[in-house]
Amino acid sequence: MKNIVKYLILGAVTFSVSSCDIDMVPETSMTDTAYWKTEGDLRGACNRFYEQLNGNNALGGGFSHDYRSDELNNNGAANSTSDGSWTIPSESGTWTDAYWRIFIANNIIEKAPRASVSESVLNRYLAEARFFRAYYYFELVKKYGDVPLLLNAVNSTKDPALMMARTPREEVMKQVYEDLDFAQTWLPDIDASEITSNWGHVSKQAATAMIVRSELFEGTFGKYHSLGSDYAAHLQKSVSAAESLIKSRKFDLYPDFSDLFQVKAEGRQNKENIFVKAYGPNGAGATTKHDNSRKMENSATLTRNIVDQFLYIDGLPREKSPLKVSPETSFDDVFTDRDPRLGLTIYRIGEEAYKGAYTPFSFRNGYNLKKGFDLEQWGSVNNEWTDKMIIRYAEVLISYAEALYELNGSITDDQLDKTVNELRRRVGMPAMLTNAFVAANGLSMIDEIRRERTVEFIDEGKRYDDIIRWKIAEKVLPVDIIGAKFVTSENGKQREDYENRLTDASGSLNGKVRYAEADMYVLEFAEDRRFDPSKDYLYPVPLYEISQSGNNVTQNPNWK
Repeated sequence: MKNIVKYLILGAVTFSVSSCDIDMVPETSMTDTAYWKTEGDLRGACNRFYEQLNGNNALGGGFSHDYRSDELNNNGAANSTSDGSWTIPSESGTWTDAYWRIFIANNIIEKAPRASVSESVLNRYLAEARFFRAYYYFELVKKYGDVPLLLNAVNSTKDPALMMARTPREEVMKQVYEDLDFAQTWLPDIDASEITSNWGHVSKQAATAMIVRSELFEGTFGKYHSLGSDYAAHLQKSVSAAESLIKSRKFDLYPDFSDLFQVKAEGRQNKENIFVKAYGPNGAGATTKHDNSRKMENSATLTRNIVDQFLYIDGLPREKSPLKVSPETSFDDVFTDRDPRLGLTIYRIGEEAYKGAYTPFSFRNGYNLKKGFDLEQWGSVNNEWTDKMIIRYAEVLISYAEALYELNGSITDDQLDKTVNELRRRVGMPAMLTNAFVAANGLSMIDEIRRERTVEFIDEGKRYDDIIRWKIAEKVLPVDIIGAKFVTSENGKQREDYENRLTDASGSLNGKVRYAEADMYVLEFAEDRRFDPSKDYLYPVPLYEISQSGNNVTQNPNWK
């Protein structure tokens, strides 16, 4: 972390906002003692958080698709986290980028009281800094578990704090919740003019929604990983925070699932938005931009492993529904009588796609993503401007249902109707989830709630965190990753170019049953993938961080 600190001690980093442009004032033009005087100084300092904020719930400045789970695949290319081939890095942005943002927050928290502003104005900006400190500490805990908890500004590369050992995750998360409690008290309401006129800035409701998310994660992680912590207390706090958002009546589901991920759903007029990364200004000249649609064409495809999570319209999963088409003779058979979200998530044959009518295997060998694709922005070549939802109201609803069931071991039909079934009604799914339906069909209620979360949030950066906290990564990662159905007459490709990856009539390939359906393309073979539950549920700590702490920061278990 010492490399980060040397940038902080050079002087104040300040920002001015003109329209949607964020311009950095050179560090040499303003000393730290000349700063921290006015509300404008505090506002400028906090603007740094929004420039650094990523649109896919992760670190970095842009937007990328997450290949760490069984959800998305980069056309058969191995992902070291997903296939278990990762090794201990020398340095890693997942550590340093988070601490860079935390150090900026700590600097603001320590120096903002110098400004000549009222207590309420001061607390409003302290709340903004504490929100983002909590946000990034949560990111660190999800990946590394115990991490050093630094709460003061670091002004020297020789500061003893940089030699700090790892702090137990429960203590770190206690600070996260204290920061979020402060934030939800002092941040503006989402309907306040300073939020609506600066869309994308955090509100008190965003802080509450972060409590829903982080308490659910810690509650379920503690429960399934047997941490010995009071997981029920975490779950209860998640439930309470979700209930407060629901009862506020400030939020609702956007009526059109497809349009939800387009420009037309931007802003506060879409009551599903809680916390977003604002890109733009809208148009080909956007200065804050991403490359979502280009990457949808060039790399990201949905796996058959996740396509099979979608229910049939009778409410039953693939292994139980009589509506299942088998054997499949067409690529499009997978859409027959399915949850409408499947057709809103991936392309059918002939639909207008990246370069005209969609043809399977023309771009990638999995199921090509449709959700969130914008043809006009695709044409702008990595200069896309649609805002990205970091937290939307649908997450609050499904998290509420999950936390209720994990806490109580039960959920009422009324609670299901106001959560899971609200998501289904939005897309016109005819079957509703009830306790009687689960019992009559030999289903698992928690599995069905998790399924709903999985299909609702495809390509929204949630699947990897979910399989980690549910402790199912050891089950779903070291398996064959299946791609799309290959039908020569539908794609115009030569079959012999694909036969070494296609299952036969019995689902076999290379002497092993890969998938119980003919002509399924195998993106990755199970024997090339692994997941070691004794170590892979946590990231390896970068070697540089260990050495620079004087070995006070230790490595995670079983990483060598």
